[in-house]
Amino acid sequence: MKIILIRHGEPNYTPCDERGFIGHGRALAPLTELGIMQAEKVALNSILSKSEIIVSSPYPRALQTAAIISRETGIKLSVEMDLREWEPDKTFQFKSSEEADALYQDFCYCKGIYPIGKKRNWEEIDEIIERIDPVIHFYFKEGYKKIIVVTHGGVIRRFTGEAKVQYCSPYVINYCGSFDYFKWVE
Repeated sequence: MKIILIRHGEPNYTPCDERGFIGHGRALAPLTELGIMQAEKVALNSILSKSEIIVSSPYPRALQTAAIISRETGIKLSVEMDLREWEPDKTFQFKSSEEADALYQDFCYCKGIYPIGKKRNWEEIDEIIERIDPVIHFYFKEGYKKIIVVTHGGVIRRFTGEAKVQYCSPYVINYCGSFDYFKWVE
């Protein structure tokens, strides 16, 4: 099965900051005007032709991107909870972008794996892979030949090994029932 991976467009966290959202509430960020234009542009990319379904993360920045692509292409859209971004705090209590950034820095310092004998609240790389693989495998088992997956940089890195995943740039991979996911990417 051919998978066209697309990272959402540029997000706007200002509405979340203005409302004082914490934890998962920070995931409610919509797209910026530039992010909307990025989504409209990628929707015109010929690489998307003959795709059978768009599968999206539930986070608004990804879902808004997927909805724009669906509107422009006429391709059916499905939402998958487990295509969400890496969780900086599985207790959903972080309060700011700065706190999320600090958690991400620790994740990077530890290369995505808890230090031996230590526990962290952020999601390990293996946990990301354990939740995304069954989603992808489901569409493979259903017989899809070409799908679009709109998700996040942390998810796309597991498939591509790319350190810098660009907004609304398509990345193409082949999935044959299993996949050797990338762990830490420098």
